[in-house]
Amino acid sequence: MRDITYPPVIVTAKVLFRVLGQRFQLSGTENVPRKGGALLAINHTGYVDFVYGGLGANPSKRLVRFMIKREMMDAPGVGHLLRSFHHITVDRSAGAQSMLDAKAYLEAGEVVGIYPEATISRSFEIKELKVGAVKIAAETGVPLIPMIVWGAHRLMTKDHPRDFARKRKTIAVKVGEPMYPTGEDLQAETAALRAALQRLLDEVIAEYPEDEKAPGSWWTPARFGGSAPTPDQADELDKAELRERAAKRKAKAAEKKAGK
Repeated sequence: MRDITYPPVIVTAKVLFRVLGQRFQLSGTENVPRKGGALLAINHTGYVDFVYGGLGANPSKRLVRFMIKREMMDAPGVGHLLRSFHHITVDRSAGAQSMLDAKAYLEAGEVVGIYPEATISRSFEIKELKVGAVKIAAETGVPLIPMIVWGAHRLMTKDHPRDFARKRKTIAVKVGEPMYPTGEDLQAETAALRAALQRLLDEVIAEYPEDEKAPGSWWTPARFGGSAPTPDQADELDKAELRERAAKRKAKAAEKKAGK
C-alpha cells in the first residue's frame, strides 16, 4: 500500500507534540509485530485517540489503518487527509462493509486499529465491547492485540471543552500481549478481551505521573477519586444523547415533509 502523506504527517505530529509540551509513557510496543497482519483493539475515551494509538505501532515501524466513522472521513479537509492514510470508513448503517474492508487489509498484511467499545466512554472506564474485533481476528487468523491510550481525552472528548494549551500532559500508550481468538465462543472471547483491556487500564492509571492525578479531576474515573461519571451515570448520559439525536432526526424529517 503506497503511503505519501502518512509518514510526513507523523513527523509533523511528533514536532507538534513537543511544542504542546506533551510527554509520553510507552510500554509493550514490542507486542506489535514488525510484519504481517495484526488487529489492535483500543479503548475509546476521546476524539483524538487514534492520533496517539499509532504511536504504539511506531517502534515496530508499522502504520495503523484505523476504523473511523464516516462523519469524520467525509468531513471537509480532514476527511481527505484521513482517506489518504488508507483508514477504513465505518458506516453505522452498513457495518458489514467496514468489517469486510478490515479483513481485506489484515489479509494483505496491514495493521488495523479498531475500537471495540464503538463509542466514547464518558466514564473513561472500559465499556461493554462489541464482538466484531474478536470475530475479525478469528476469521483472518491475525493476533488481536489489546491497547490502552490514556490522557488523550484530556485534549478533546465529550462534554468538555478542547484543551490544546501548551502545558504538561502525559499521554500513556500501553500495548498488551497478543490474543488469538478462535471464534468458537465470541461472547467468552470478547469478555477475555475486555478483561485484558481492564487490566491494562488499571496499570496505566497506577503508573500515571502522580502530579497529574489531581484529586477530583474530571479526566479520572470515579473509582480512582476523580469526578468523571460512574459507568451507570455515563450509560444514562449516553441514552439521553441517543434520545436527543432521535428527536432531532424526527423533527428534521417532519420539517422536510412539511416543506414538500
